[in-house]
Amino acid sequence: MTDYGRMDPFSFAGSKDVDHPISVRIMNLEGDEPPVKYSTLLDRPDLRHVGSNTSPHSDLFVTVQVWAGSKPLTVPVQTAYKAFRSERKWNEWLELPISYRQLPANARLAITIWDLSPTGGKHASDHAIPFGGTTLPMFDAENQVQKGRQKCLVHRHKHADGTDSSRTPALVSARRRPGSQGGDAAVLDKDAEELDRMEKLFKKHEMGEIPRVDWLDQMVFRSFEKRGLQAAKSSMKMLQRQRALNGDGNNAGSGDDDDDDDTVDDDDTVDDGRAGTSTFLLNVELPRFDFPVVFADHEYDPPPISSLQSLSLSQGNLAQHQPQVQFGPGINALGESSDGFGSRLVKVYDPEVGQRDNPAEAKHRRLFRSSHRHGILDKDLKPNAKVRDELNVIMAYSPTHVLSPEEADLVWKFRYHLTRDKRALTKFVKSVNWSDQSESKQAIQVLGRWTEIDVDDALELLGPSFDNPAVRSYAVDRLRKADDEELLLYLLQLVQALKYEHISADADHEGTHDSSLARFLIQRAAANFKLGNYFYWYLMVECDDHSPEQGVDNRNVYRKVAYDFMAELVVQPGGAEDRKTLLRQAEMMAILAKIAAEVKLSNESIAKKVDRVKGFLADPKNELVAIDPPLPFPLDPSVKVTGVVPDQVMVFKSSLNPIKCTFKTVGGSTYPIIYKLGDDLRQDQLVIQIITLMDQLLQKENLDLKLSPYKILATSTTAGASQFVQSQSLSSIVNKFKANPALAYLRHHNPDDRQPLGVRQETLDTYVKSCAGYCVITYILGVGDRHLDNLLLAPDGHFFHADFGFILGRDPKPFAPVMKLSKEMVECMGGVNSEHYQKFRQHCFMAYTALRKSSNLILNLFSLMVHANIPDIRLEPDKAVMKVRERFHLELSEEEAIVYFGNVIDGTLTAFAPVVIDKLHEWAQALRA
Repeated sequence: MTDYGRMDPFSFAGSKDVDHPISVRIMNLEGDEPPVKYSTLLDRPDLRHVGSNTSPHSDLFVTVQVWAGSKPLTVPVQTAYKAFRSERKWNEWLELPISYRQLPANARLAITIWDLSPTGGKHASDHAIPFGGTTLPMFDAENQVQKGRQKCLVHRHKHADGTDSSRTPALVSARRRPGSQGGDAAVLDKDAEELDRMEKLFKKHEMGEIPRVDWLDQMVFRSFEKRGLQAAKSSMKMLQRQRALNGDGNNAGSGDDDDDDDTVDDDDTVDDGRAGTSTFLLNVELPRFDFPVVFADHEYDPPPISSLQSLSLSQGNLAQHQPQVQFGPGINALGESSDGFGSRLVKVYDPEVGQRDNPAEAKHRRLFRSSHRHGILDKDLKPNAKVRDELNVIMAYSPTHVLSPEEADLVWKFRYHLTRDKRALTKFVKSVNWSDQSESKQAIQVLGRWTEIDVDDALELLGPSFDNPAVRSYAVDRLRKADDEELLLYLLQLVQALKYEHISADADHEGTHDSSLARFLIQRAAANFKLGNYFYWYLMVECDDHSPEQGVDNRNVYRKVAYDFMAELVVQPGGAEDRKTLLRQAEMMAILAKIAAEVKLSNESIAKKVDRVKGFLADPKNELVAIDPPLPFPLDPSVKVTGVVPDQVMVFKSSLNPIKCTFKTVGGSTYPIIYKLGDDLRQDQLVIQIITLMDQLLQKENLDLKLSPYKILATSTTAGASQFVQSQSLSSIVNKFKANPALAYLRHHNPDDRQPLGVRQETLDTYVKSCAGYCVITYILGVGDRHLDNLLLAPDGHFFHADFGFILGRDPKPFAPVMKLSKEMVECMGGVNSEHYQKFRQHCFMAYTALRKSSNLILNLFSLMVHANIPDIRLEPDKAVMKVRERFHLELSEEEAIVYFGNVIDGTLTAFAPVVIDKLHEWAQALRA
């Protein structure tokens, strides 16, 4: 059975994708003509000095120009001077100032051969007169680009006519006229057809379409050389015979099928008194391509709906979704796909649907706001009880909530009344039509009357949704009131917010002066070294990010900010030394990166790798044994290191072979770190920063959960360092202690026989609180891939998590729990019926409710990280903030949220899947070891 649906593979390219300039090789001119009679030359001085009339190999030059639509597209390009001896042969490539992608379908090459005459003549240009012209279309009848060698018929004494109805066509139909008779013509036609057939075969041979056989190829080439001259002469005679039959002594005709197209204006003919007709062929060559190049017009991609601006960048009340297509009865049945060739309904993508404002709503908004734009009445307008309740509901919306047109109108109407409510500012900014100059001007005036807002609202105004410089400047003014320690908590996000500023990366333009945020960060970072330390490294990572998501423009912006930061640093008191310190930090990290790369690439045992690192660090040339003067460490600038301890080096067994190094500090203590090369630590850095922030928020609520967020810093997109905290994983503890391993571990380090569980009360309280804190925080952040190897326990009872490679609900294992609470963790508290477990639950509830109160701040921080190229955020950037918001369950009351979180804890303890996952992970690690 024949498979009619199967098609042979066929590869081709569209001309719009070929960004290659058009070039043509002018090879040689074939043909001859009878000489002009001497009597004619004596009587005609205008012919006497024409080069081609005095010598059959006179000097000629060629010009080539691209035409389309009866208009020239380029300037003419000319061949260089060439002195001919036995034949007119240029063999020169000419490149035209236009590419294939710019060609329309009717493009053609107008090629004119110019003769020389000091006296000028008809159609002369200075001392050049047209010897002949030919016009070659760039696309053939099948819309494929012409390629390879072409024989172009030269129309004597004519300019190349590049118009759509050209009178100088290069390709002439070889079909005989209906009135032509005689066997001689048939013989000549056969010679020409054979010549044409052989040339086509030679083209295929050159393109590799015909296999090469050296001995056979040489025989064919020699045979063709002998026949080629005779066939060429025969083709010339055939053209002359056709001209004679047509009664046209000077023109070869247009080559069209209709005889009417062969008419020629008498003005274009030149009577030179020759005894016969002139026939010339110009051989040219066009570039060859591996695949056929088919004409394809340039089509602009439809812009995504999100790229079309609505009423304002800060107004999100218009739908930004692709239009939905509803299926009618009998068009597409339920469950039948509307995609593909078999569907009966075709979707037409219209980006304007859902983006363009409804004209009726736009008019209503203009009428409504014009009535509430001016006058004293607006300032004294007070809402009634019902409207006040509606406004309170709007004020409680999370940052991700989109205001409806009615809600935006309501906020605008009572804007003066709402100036007393700091929560209302972001809602007011969202309700303004910033494209309306009058409304925008009044909104900026109202901003000046507003009561002082919180930092979380200021961070929201610096996000990608707010483009107005006055609004962003207002947010920066609020940040100026924050101290350096508070600013440090949000610095990572503020560096990302620079992407949404109007900063010019031009070296000649002081771009950061146009950005209030950039100037603010540079000034504060230059005045405080701790702030400047982190600011410098955050900028360096962004400058090092060469991924497509970052883009050249953003990278140049960060380089400009870093340059201006260094320039500002130098003018500060002691700033020159701070700049040298930052450069020394960079040198130290470069040295660590070098040894880490060598260790990673070497196929040695762990013991030999440790010896290699020790020898490298102990080498005085690397200047790590003694660091003088002491250097503030990039991870924590408050710690000044004086050198490394080569003997306290460890290389881990994982695929990246992280290196543990220990540095000596000024105070005589040590500061151990883990340096890792080949991994992007920006996601771990973000999680640790959020944990640090949440710890501060909880302590403001008088809730100290003994969290221990260790320091971590990404120094590039593929390297970074983290603080090493003395601890052991629950996996190693379980292998060491069999019965109630976590409790046995704490009892070993903190024994107290007076306590019921045999552990110091302070240690057990630290353990219970830290377990509660990390359970709540990892649940909110959706931390995945939790197993006993990345749950760590310090000897003093501090429990904490490590390795945040999966966040926002992502997990490599199926049926993963939403929170990690293993039986080993609960057994250490004394079991589910113990007093300590009940305290654990109470701490969880208090932490969850306290963090829900600060949900706006956390959501705004994640909003600023949407374009930060964080792996798990990059997967679904439009859903990242929503995933965090879902974990807060803001639609629930405080009591309902506590009940819900209690069910989460209970469900985690009774789930069977986590136990299986932990056991499988344990087996996998044992096999790997």
